[in-house]
Order: sequence, then structure tokens, then C-alpha cells
Amino acid sequence: MRPVGCAAGSVGVGSLCVLVASVLWGTTGTAATFAPGVGPLAIGAVAMGLGGLLQALIAAPRIVREASGLRAQRGVVLLGAVAVGIYPLVFYTSMHLAGVAAGTVVSIGSAPLASALIERVVDGRRLTRRWMLGAALGLSGTVLLCVAEAANAHSGPGAQSVGTIVLGVGLGLVAGLTYALYSWAAHRLISRGVTSGAAMGTVFGLGGLLLVPVLLATGAPLVSSWPNAAVGIYMALVPMFIGYVLFGWGLAHVPASTATTLSLLEPAVAAVLAVLVVGERLPVLGWVGIALVVGCLAVLTAPTQTAVRPQAITTRHRDGTEGHDAPRDRRTPPGEAAPSAPDAPGAAFRR
Repeated sequence: MRPVGCAAGSVGVGSLCVLVASVLWGTTGTAATFAPGVGPLAIGAVAMGLGGLLQALIAAPRIVREASGLRAQRGVVLLGAVAVGIYPLVFYTSMHLAGVAAGTVVSIGSAPLASALIERVVDGRRLTRRWMLGAALGLSGTVLLCVAEAANAHSGPGAQSVGTIVLGVGLGLVAGLTYALYSWAAHRLISRGVTSGAAMGTVFGLGGLLLVPVLLATGAPLVSSWPNAAVGIYMALVPMFIGYVLFGWGLAHVPASTATTLSLLEPAVAAVLAVLVVGERLPVLGWVGIALVVGCLAVLTAPTQTAVRPQAITTRHRDGTEGHDAPRDRRTPPGEAAPSAPDAPGAAFRR
């Protein structure tokens, strides 16, 4: 599905914005390892809480100008805000329990399916063969990454128990659902005339307010040392503020299901950084998973060609009746056989 009024070029720019945001988000797990004394709830609250409030502050003039449009969609706004408030708490707890890469893989890998289901049920949007191919590649890659990380965790020192990993995976699924919900809510607001700045600022600002009590209750370690404070500031400003500003721009040009599928780049980035920076070891199966995720991104972001629709020719016969000749490509000169159209899959961004 291509959002109304968006040209192919704007779809490409929107996809690029989502991909850059995904790279920034992929750094969060590695950044959190530099503040081991800070719990996952505090990390999530400072990242999305302060980041969301900063988005609202920057977008305040637009929010005021578009207040009537936002009030008309108050249900969508509140749904998105609640999802924003829940997501970071379950996401960072999932990484804490199941491991950085596995928690990220489950959380982000399940989001495209949840997003597609929401769009199918609420919006009646059909899924194209191209999207399904890309999602299959991406989800296969995330599953391989998850399996590789789980095997690696069991073989290393301090391996987590099965129950802990299962709980982490369950919270990751909740994170994927809430990620899909606030992505859908923001896209719905934007598609109904609210600017991306006002939509993201309102949804994330209200979500940030919901996270303030959690930050006050758990955030003491963040101010206990400069390294912990630096991690908190980085998480709030770079991945969450800048990342979600880019994500909002992307949602203005691509549907939520496509955006969440493109964000499958995040677990791949997280896994690579865990190897290069943290010193974790990634088995061969994990690298195969990363390759499949890259293949998913290639399928979804490759430019599409719009086929020329054949046009039936109306012919008046000698007896005065009219009939329709076989459809012929407009570009085909009379008397020549029309070339057969390739059996191309549906465009990824068209309904």
C-alpha cells in the first residue's frame, strides 16, 4: 500500500528514514551494557520517557496548531501513548532476561506480523506477495539469530535458566505488539492529516508522561555516576529522540507494516555491535540470519516498475455491431503482437 499522494521517490526516502532509525535503535542494547548498575526499567523509562517528552517539547507549536485534529482522533492518540508507555519497559526487561540479541530479535521480529494483523483487521489492507516474501526472509533471519544467541547463551558462563529465557521471550512478544500498535497509531494520525511532528510529539509526549513515575522510582542509579548519566542521556537523545523523529518522517510515506518490517535491521545491527563492541561471539547460524535480514530489506526497498495496463480496442463491424478485440499494450503498434506482461508480484507499497 502506498500512502495517498506519495510518489515512488518519497517512498524511498521514507524507507531510508526508517532504516537509519533502525540503525540508531540497534545501538541501545550495547549502550546499556556500559551502565550495568542501571536496571532495565530505568533504562527504558529514561530512553522513551525523556526522549518522548523532548519530542513533545520540540513539536509543541505544531501540536497547538493541530489540537483540533488530535482531539478528533483522541482514541488513536491514547492507544498509541499507552503502547509507548508499555513498550520500553517490556523491551528492555526482555533483553535483560533473554539476552541483548535474543530479546531484540523477538521484540522487533514479531512486530511486522502484529502490524500486518492490525492493518488487516482494522484497515482491511491486503498483504502483497512482495511484502510476504520480505517478511518471510526477515522473520526467518530473526529466528536463526534467536536460535544462535540462545545456543550461545547456554554454552557460556552465567547461562540463563530456561524459565528466565521463556519469560524474556514472552515479554519480547508483548514488546513487538506494543511497537506495532504505536506505529499503527502514528501512521493513522498522519494519514488523516496530522503532521508527523505533531503526531509523534503527542503520542510520545503522553507516553513519556506515563513513564515519569517509573523513572522517579527506579532512576536513582542513573545519577549515581557520570558513565551511567552519559548512557541515559545518549539513550534519550540519539536512538529515541532522533531515531523516532526519523521514524515519524518514514511513517508519513510508508505504511506501518512496511516500517516495522524494515526495522528488522535493528536486531542485525544489535548482534553485530554485540560482537564488535561487547565481545560476544556469534555462531555461523547467526550470520546466516543477518544475511536473510539484509535480503528482506533488499526485497522491500528495491524500486518497482509500474506495468502498463492493456487497453481493449472497440471495433465496429460491417453489420453495425460493435465488439472488443484482444487487449493490446498502448505502446504496441497496430498489427504487431503485444508482448506478454511479466508475472511480477504486487508492489510492496500499494493496496
